[in-house]
Parts: sequence; C-alpha cells; structure tokens
Amino acid sequence: MSTLYQSFLIAVRALRVNKMRALLTMLGIIIGIAAVIAMVAIGAGASKMISDQISSIGSNLLLVLPGSTTSGGLRSGAGSNQTLTYDDAMAIKAECPSVGAVAPQVRGSGQVVYGNQNWSTVVYGVTPDVIQVRDWTITAGRNITQSDVDGATKNCLIGQTVADNLFGAADPIGKIIRIKKIPFTVVGLLGQKGQSPQGQDQDDVIYVPLRTAQRKLLGSQFPNVVGSVMVQAKNGEVLDQAEEEVTALLNQRHRIGPSREVDFTIRNLSELLALTAQSSKVMSILLGAVASISLVVGGIGIMNIMLVSVTERTREIGIRIAIGAKRRDILLQFLTEAVLLTTCGGIIGMLLGVAGARLVASLVGWPTLVSVNTIVIAFAFSAGVGVFFGFYPARKASSLNPIEALRYE
Repeated sequence: MSTLYQSFLIAVRALRVNKMRALLTMLGIIIGIAAVIAMVAIGAGASKMISDQISSIGSNLLLVLPGSTTSGGLRSGAGSNQTLTYDDAMAIKAECPSVGAVAPQVRGSGQVVYGNQNWSTVVYGVTPDVIQVRDWTITAGRNITQSDVDGATKNCLIGQTVADNLFGAADPIGKIIRIKKIPFTVVGLLGQKGQSPQGQDQDDVIYVPLRTAQRKLLGSQFPNVVGSVMVQAKNGEVLDQAEEEVTALLNQRHRIGPSREVDFTIRNLSELLALTAQSSKVMSILLGAVASISLVVGGIGIMNIMLVSVTERTREIGIRIAIGAKRRDILLQFLTEAVLLTTCGGIIGMLLGVAGARLVASLVGWPTLVSVNTIVIAFAFSAGVGVFFGFYPARKASSLNPIEALRYE
C-alpha cells in the first residue's frame, strides 16, 4: 500500500510540473466521456419518450381495417371500402377465445362550442371497451355505458386538450356542449396521454356513443358500418392466436373463399410499435459508439505523451533503479500517472456530460435521461483507458537498462 501511495504522490508531482501538457492530454478523455454521457442520455431520453408513447396507445392490440376498393383497375388503400360492421365487432368479442376486449369505432371531426368558446377537434363514435383497449383512465365522471350505445344517447367523454380550451380550470362534468350544433352532456374527463408516435395530440379528442355517431352526428349511408375495430388479446402470449381467430372468423362472416379477395386488413400494432422502439434503441447504441471513438483517440494521445515522458525522464528512471527501485515500482509509477490522467479527465468529462445533457433538454426541448449506470460505466471505462494505453509506456520505462539510462543526456 505504501508503494502505491508513493507512486501516487510521484505521479501528482510529475503532472503538476507540466500542468498545461497534462490538461491538453486529458482533453481527449474529457471530450470523449462528456460526449458518451450526453449522447447516451439523449438516446435514452428518446427511447423513453417513444416507449411512453407506445404504452399510451395500448397493449396487445390488433387493428382491423376495411379492405380496399378497385375502380378502373386502380386499387385504393386499406380502409377505402366499407366492409366492417358493428356486428362483426360483437362477433369477434363473443366467438374468439383469445380476445379480451373489442372496440369498434367511427371517426370524424367537428366544431365544438361551449358558451363563447369553440374548438375544432376529432370525434370518435365508440363503445365502453375503448377505455380498456386504449388503456385510458377517467379522471372525473364516468365512462360511456352500453346503454348509452344502445340508446344512442347524447353523452360524451372529452380529452384534456378539449377541456382546457372549452372550460379552462372549470369542472366540465355535467356541462352541455354542442358538437356540430347538436347538444351533448359531458359525463367523463379522460386522463392525459400526450402525443402518439405519429406526433398527434391524443388528448384532443371527444368520444361519443357509437350508435349516436352513426345515426345523429357523423352520418352514413350504411348506419351499421364502422371505420375500424381495435382488438385487444387477453395477453401478449396469445396475440398471434387472436389474430388467427379474428382472421378465420371474418373470412367466414364475409364469405371469403380461396378465389375471393380479402376485404379487410389486420395490423399487429404491438409488433409495429416494438420495431419502432428497437430502432430507437439501436440509434442510442450507435450514438454511444460514435462518441466512444473520441475516447480511443484520447487514449492514443495519453500513450503518446507518456512515451514522451519516459524519454524525458530516462535519466531519472536510471537513478531510481540504481538506488534500489525495482522494475515493478517503475511500472507502477508510470501506470499510476496514466490512470490519474484518465481518471481526472473522466471526472471532468462526467460533469460536462451531465451539464450538456441538461442544456440540450432545456434549450432544444429534447428529452434526456442520465442514468447512474451510464456514469459509472463511463468512469470505469476512462480508468480502463488509462490502464490499457498507459501499460506500454510504463512497461517500456521499467525495461530500461539502468547503465544506459544513467548515460542518457
């Protein structure tokens, strides 16, 4: 322990003699560590943001869309043909064992008025299961009931964005709003979800009973038709099985045989969103890897300076060996200097990295997430760089011939 302590004191003294050179040598490590921490924090923040957006949509979901139409040999996209009905949705819920909840819906837009306030928003016709399927919370009031759907009542749920623009800080429950000039009673306030992965405000929404939307609000020449059906499997393990069951049932109900074109599309949202999250994770790793290159460059700079230091102190090394210092003492001395350089640079780099991540978060508004694990790994890596790149100069110093070292001028 005393030998290590003496090596530490000698290393400190050697670095103090050449302060400017020591600072410039540490600069590569400082920049490297700061870049790694900042880039990983930005990548982790982006991953968390996407993860939160994904979880806000719902879990274990299948999206069933109507099929496409063909006119004059030209095919339009999925959803252009009205082939899904409310009865299809109820059949999926009743006859597919792997399905936990089903939420058929129709979509439209409209101007909403309360007093002297008005707001243009998205209006959905839904069933009670939409709260479970979309993992919504109701912060005030109640959910739409099946009686509301069957009776086509003029009750509605509103999102937080709509509530803020129409009511401000006032309680919206029980208030009468007009959607396309039709009066609706606000029976529930939806909890906040924020943006979707596509950047849409999920809180800028109004939910009304499905039958009300079909018959009185949005209008349709096919009153039983729905725009889409969201299907939630009972758990993630049976999601693929649920997709097979829904496909088989709709093929049967729509009388789709081997020679007939399928008139619906099923999208596995969990797979699509998981792929998005994986892409974000890969990007975070790439950012960290690119930033790590500067650490290697900094390590090479330390090796170069340490080799110069060995050359400059050759006579000193010869004297120490001549008066009894062992070769492992010389090795330990120069290795300690290298580790001290990278450790000091690592500490400064960590502080700058954390400060840089917070600066990006405040100036640009990009979410960042600095984890303790990242800081610990970066610090350990900086010390490892000192050992790795400092070992060769230290070994060269310890291998000097004492007689030739004493003759060195």
